[in-house]
Amino acid sequence: MQFASNELKCDKVIVLAAVKQYGRALQFACKERRDDKEIVLVAVTQNDMALEYASDELKCDRDIVLAAVAQDGYVLEYAFD
Repeated sequence: MQFASNELKCDKVIVLAAVKQYGRALQFACKERRDDKEIVLVAVTQNDMALEYASDELKCDRDIVLAAVAQDGYVLEYAFD
């Protein structure tokens, strides 16, 4: 994802496939995809630390935060209250 074109970084299918393999690939996705609940949920389920790269809105989303914290409570530092 890091070296993908901007078009690919915004392609939902591509980003979803990337975060399924490596959740932290979310950091390279376009803003729109970092604000996509489905993609972020897959990313944090694969790697709890992906929460760091979620949009501010989704860092406050209960489902997203619970999925990340279920793996490691320390990721709460990336969640907003």
